[in-house]
Amino acid sequence: MRYAAAVHPGDPYIKASLRAFGETIFAEMSALAVRTGAINLGQGFPDTDGPSEVAEAAINAIRNGHNQYPPGPGILPLRQAVAQHQLDFYNLVYDPGTEVLITAGATEAIAASLLALCEPGDEVITFEPYYDSYAATIAMAQAKRRVITLRPPAPGNGGGDYTFDPQDLRNAVGPRTKAILLNSPHNPTGKVFTNEELQLVADLCIEHDLIAVTDEVYEHLVFSGTHIPLATLDGMRERTIVISSAGKTFSFTGWKIGWICAPPALLNAARTAKQFLTYVNGAPFQHAIVTALGLGPDYYRGFHDDMAAKRTLLCTGLEEAGFPTFWPAGTYFVTTDIRPFGTNDGKAFCLGLPEACGVVAVPNVVFYDNEEAGSHLIRFTFCKQDHVLNGAIERLKTLRQ
Repeated sequence: MRYAAAVHPGDPYIKASLRAFGETIFAEMSALAVRTGAINLGQGFPDTDGPSEVAEAAINAIRNGHNQYPPGPGILPLRQAVAQHQLDFYNLVYDPGTEVLITAGATEAIAASLLALCEPGDEVITFEPYYDSYAATIAMAQAKRRVITLRPPAPGNGGGDYTFDPQDLRNAVGPRTKAILLNSPHNPTGKVFTNEELQLVADLCIEHDLIAVTDEVYEHLVFSGTHIPLATLDGMRERTIVISSAGKTFSFTGWKIGWICAPPALLNAARTAKQFLTYVNGAPFQHAIVTALGLGPDYYRGFHDDMAAKRTLLCTGLEEAGFPTFWPAGTYFVTTDIRPFGTNDGKAFCLGLPEACGVVAVPNVVFYDNEEAGSHLIRFTFCKQDHVLNGAIERLKTLRQ
């Protein structure tokens, strides 16, 4: 796998397992957008703030003196709100006192979980293309990653969802396998894993006594299919670390408030590692996310419907610009194929795109071990204002000229 600004192999200070990792592709492409004045459809952050009442709750928390270290597990009202969310949406019961942990976003939650679980040489199975921090976190845990490649469907709305070979997943499980790291809805493909696919994961976890770590940060952005938490399947609650966050759902990505829900033994493992990463974070923002989680069904419905309209806007525009487009079943990302433009080098294509037409995208190849499978694919985000998306579409249409 290739990373932006990778550390030189001869660097005398960084340990060998991290030498492939440099500046993340998201930071590189966002910096490129700033330098060139291009429209940034690369990094997945909204260009508007979330609900005003949530922002006001953060301001009030600061004014009311909630500015020192919060409790190690997170403030109790937020842990209670997270537990209530799991009950309301999925009928999953978690004790906020012993089974909920507040983290510095989902990224820290994943890192703490894998650092706590893995011994050197253990293996973690995940699906590629994968979010870039997965590979780095597995390396930091001195574990090894085993990847299952997701294959794209036919382009266009109604073309289906990404798939994988079930036998590939069965074959990946070995004597050193410790965990399966599952992201659904999946970034960057937008895949929403089906009940049958999840049941296969559950069966393997139970048969081989594996831990499941589930990244569910896009749980409220599903346009086709249904988000089914793996922990709801028989026998899985007791062996699943469920991870989500407030950043994507409430459009406050910079606050970095995430959480883990897990049975006490697994939660304590993650907490042991987490306390030596950030210890705690975001005291006033924790209070504000209590307000966010209490907004009620109208908020979630409006958020979903707004993103669904943006999905249609961008996907239709990309197709008009000449990109074969894989309409996502979930998340706020869409993958396209660049081969109609005479190249299969997605990294070079994305680096040249700002100069060519003033738009930034992300090359999917950096999320693959099997680079050939992702070399010709690039990712755009649609969590932007409509006029920004329309401006980007008009610029992209000039590429055919």
